Amino acid sequence: MIRGVHRLILMGFAGGLLALPCAAQTPANHPMDDSISQSGIRNLKGLPVLRIPRVKRPPRLEDFLNGTAREDEAIVTSFRQRDPGDGVPVSEPTTAYLSYDDKNLYVIFVCKDEPRQVRARMAKREDAFSDDMVGILLDTFHDQRRAYYFLSNPLGIQADAILTEGQGEDYSFDTLWRSEGRLTPDGYIVWFAVPFKSLRFRGEPIQTWGIGLSRSIIRKNESSWWPHISRRVEGVVQQLATLEGLEHLSPGRNVQLIPYGLFARARFLDTADANNPRFRTENDFRGGVDGKFVVRDALTFDVALNPDFSQVESDEPQVTINQRFEVFFPEKRPFFIENAGFFQTPVTLFFSRRVANPQFGVRMTGKVGRWALGALGIDDRAPRAGSPSSTAIAGERAGIGVVRVQREFGQQSEIALFFASRDFGSNFNRVMSLDTRIKLNPNWVLTGQAMGSFARQSANERACPKDRQRLSGPAAFAELARLGRRFNYAARYSDRSPNFCSELGFVPRVDIRDTEHFASYTWRPEHRRLLSFGPSVFTIVNWNRAGQVQDWFVDSKFNAQFIGQTSLEVRRVETFELFQNIGFRKHRTSLGFSTELLKWLSASADYGRGSNVNFFPGPGLPPFSGSPPPALQPFLGNSTNADAGFTIRPAPRIRFDQTYIFALLSTREGASPVGFAAGTSIFNNHLLRSKLNYQFNRELSLRLILDYNAVLTNPALVALSRSKRLTGDLLLTYLLHPGTALYVGYTDLYDNRVLDPGMPPSVQPSVHLTRSPSHSTSRQLFVKMNYLFRF
Repeated sequence: MIRGVHRLILMGFAGGLLALPCAAQTPANHPMDDSISQSGIRNLKGLPVLRIPRVKRPPRLEDFLNGTAREDEAIVTSFRQRDPGDGVPVSEPTTAYLSYDDKNLYVIFVCKDEPRQVRARMAKREDAFSDDMVGILLDTFHDQRRAYYFLSNPLGIQADAILTEGQGEDYSFDTLWRSEGRLTPDGYIVWFAVPFKSLRFRGEPIQTWGIGLSRSIIRKNESSWWPHISRRVEGVVQQLATLEGLEHLSPGRNVQLIPYGLFARARFLDTADANNPRFRTENDFRGGVDGKFVVRDALTFDVALNPDFSQVESDEPQVTINQRFEVFFPEKRPFFIENAGFFQTPVTLFFSRRVANPQFGVRMTGKVGRWALGALGIDDRAPRAGSPSSTAIAGERAGIGVVRVQREFGQQSEIALFFASRDFGSNFNRVMSLDTRIKLNPNWVLTGQAMGSFARQSANERACPKDRQRLSGPAAFAELARLGRRFNYAARYSDRSPNFCSELGFVPRVDIRDTEHFASYTWRPEHRRLLSFGPSVFTIVNWNRAGQVQDWFVDSKFNAQFIGQTSLEVRRVETFELFQNIGFRKHRTSLGFSTELLKWLSASADYGRGSNVNFFPGPGLPPFSGSPPPALQPFLGNSTNADAGFTIRPAPRIRFDQTYIFALLSTREGASPVGFAAGTSIFNNHLLRSKLNYQFNRELSLRLILDYNAVLTNPALVALSRSKRLTGDLLLTYLLHPGTALYVGYTDLYDNRVLDPGMPPSVQPSVHLTRSPSHSTSRQLFVKMNYLFRF
């Protein structure tokens, strides 16, 4: 069992100094006029202050093609690196020009570089992170806790996110804004226009925001920012510059309606009734509307009738066999992904994939002063489809409510109260939580959470693991973390009662008291190719509430980072795990490698060998050599895990991704069942995905996925069915902007099951297995369209 102990911002940050606009752009009576110098205006914390002008004519990209800017833009230069050199000037000249009008904030980046070295490809929205990028970070409430992040590659391909201190970047956020990009003989230019209607901010006549401007150069592993944002300090938003000059912003009426329509036709093999398997054909016509209403530019109310909960993109492949605990798959449905951070707690108590098929939903999120508010009410017509352990009750639906209220205090500290309720027939589940995040100093952060649950469940509907009709229990969590440029450390403690139950959360394990520690040290030599290297160690010791050790875990790594996004990692893991009162010692040694050194090719690979437990042994195992154990006893085997992948971009519009994942468990010397030699395969799992994407233009793309999943088992050794599946998935997407899109998709699943219709009335239909996935058992064609109306 491997769990992360720390959250690190994935993208680099760096910054620089302010280059002032001409004197005419700063009013003569500005209170800080006398402090203007070569280093720029700075606030009381020593951070730069940037004042931008209101313009009558919006800037255009063409205005900057000749190398000269308009006179009425604020100018920012002196970008500085966060990576690889903390505070070193950006390696390629970079200038940003800023202004605004009644409707939009404008930022234009002029980036110098060798044209052949620039990485810029035509891609889908939020699929260009392997390209060079520029970005804008906006803390619109100036609370140093949460910011909008707008990014673009050199061709104007967009990505956007919400950056929340303590949570990281959430790229599921999508909003409406405009961008254009163009390659030039000496680099590239990118134009941003961010509508004030797409932002939430205080309803005050004079606005004060935080701002940061970024540039990344992929081939150099370089991320640069203005202002200078250092890794020597934990967090990012508190290091932003102060943005002034925004006055009398009035987005006016801010109402959005997104109606959608969906048609799907599916033919599939229905095996729900084992005595009467048959093929069925179903047509699904669905429509609904999502409405968004913004109050005082700060609070957002979402109202949905038969909300759009369809998931267009498929989940990434993962190994899910021989797992003791539930595997996490991220949320991809539109209704839940915006402002999801308002409901996030250190221990996940609201996992939105638990809600499967709602008819209506209402949500409120936003900020009022130093209060952050989130509330959600929704029903679920398939109340057990999102649960890993139960089935639906016909004619019933669940009622769900979630509330989180957060109060900010001090410097980047907050405390929050969370409540979740789920009612299903006579059953209910209530969870309450109090969590806090306290910034102790620039590097150290303390996080804590106290929880309690109360549940009632009927005898035939048990969502909680305990076999009791009423149960309640507490849980607690604490973490002390230090983040810096060289030394990082985190200590974490979790305590969950056996009776703690969160039906809406992602809490795969209870009855634990575990302590976790993570430490790493990074050397950063001044070397042209080797950028950083160093060790890290991650440990876990876990007891149950009776004081019995359940498992311990020691994960040690050594990692080296090279230029060209190239990394090399050596890893050794030693573990102990108690399962069904049997103690198992396990280990794994692995080697990993990844690179994006070439402009047209990226690749990664990881290979590891060790030992693992067969958690689900087959029926009627022969006795082991030595002292015979009881039948169905789990046993230790040799494990081999490997994954490899590469991405080829033969042309700017074409991308081909190949992924292969392999998992093998075999018998080992001295622990093999009688009659099976050491090295006999228990199971092996092959996951192969080929993905081809062609981008006709920024809006239109065609994507093809071929997935192969084979689980090859020895039925005498493991209680798993032998299966082979081959899936073709074709998707045509026309994405004008977030909220307006047309999707046409077709999926065809072939597997190794064959329906034998039998000879009625004496012989019932049956399903038998074949050696190859040569029979189509599921086909689906769907068309989905949604359109954004903004008033």
